[in-house]
Amino acid sequence: MDSRTRSTQGGAEGTPLPARRARIERATSETDITLTLDLDGTGHADVVTGIGFLDHMLTLFAHHGRFDLTVRAGGDLHVDGHHTVEDIGLTLGQALREALGDKRGIRRYGAFLLPMDEALAQVALDLSGRPYFAHDLRLSGVRIGEFDASLTPHFFRSLATESGMTLHVSLLAGSDAHHMVEAVFKAFARALAEACDRHGRADEVPSTKGML
Repeated sequence: MDSRTRSTQGGAEGTPLPARRARIERATSETDITLTLDLDGTGHADVVTGIGFLDHMLTLFAHHGRFDLTVRAGGDLHVDGHHTVEDIGLTLGQALREALGDKRGIRRYGAFLLPMDEALAQVALDLSGRPYFAHDLRLSGVRIGEFDASLTPHFFRSLATESGMTLHVSLLAGSDAHHMVEAVFKAFARALAEACDRHGRADEVPSTKGML
């Protein structure tokens, strides 16, 4: 599959710490995506993917992580949502990796336990540079509007792989698919915000190896 990817990383003049922003343009024969991410934002989201429920989840992700996120995605939705969901996950993962840079001063680890009515989701992650994804999401055959819920783990696997993140997602309770998937996205946002938080010295990498 032919593709082209272009990215730029922002910076902030006159501030003690560099801005953590990235803009990614990813185009393939199946999708065309432009995405911007600011890790030090206010929670503003402007998302149009062609899949209404995914727009809602990405908006919640930005709000609960206090990330600024814009997404414009066009894809072969006449086939199904698989390529669009996968490629948005890959693009967001690349933006996260680039926005974090060398990861100096961050907490690196994040975890969050989040209830939403009858649903309970737990997410733990490590911005380790070593991609790994484990989950217990059982959503095969479930649809939420036009969204195939079984693509939820696929989205997070793509994101974890491209960002170089170790990610564990557990759904501890739930019967309403909307609540279950929403709880996962919100818990992921909160855990990621904790991991990205700058709490240490700006020149300190949170690893005894000196790099992540």
